Amino acid sequence: MSSVIAPKKNITFTVTSVPKRDAQIKTIQRLMRMQVHIQQGLRRLAIRRRQVDNVTTIRAGRPWTNRKKVTKLTPVQPGETFTLLVTPQIIPDIKSVEKFLTAKAAK
Repeated sequence: MSSVIAPKKNITFTVTSVPKRDAQIKTIQRLMRMQVHIQQGLRRLAIRRRQVDNVTTIRAGRPWTNRKKVTKLTPVQPGETFTLLVTPQIIPDIKSVEKFLTAKAAK
């Protein structure tokens, strides 16, 4: 897989198996969240949370906001695919989870 990964290239990754460690799952989720359409969805959900879903009450004479948790739009399951523009900053993250991913050049 290292021969396919190079900076400034669009690469399509496919999850082949789910890691056992939470840190590796979070790394794959972080990589999946870098897709443009996922970022747009997260942005819309953040606006909705800020305007509608958070509940503000008065506690000890001050406003207190109970904030809703962030929605995870990227499930790490075998067969999930995502396409990224590889940059030098994310190559170490990709290499740390490369045994759970397969890579090929995007079309």
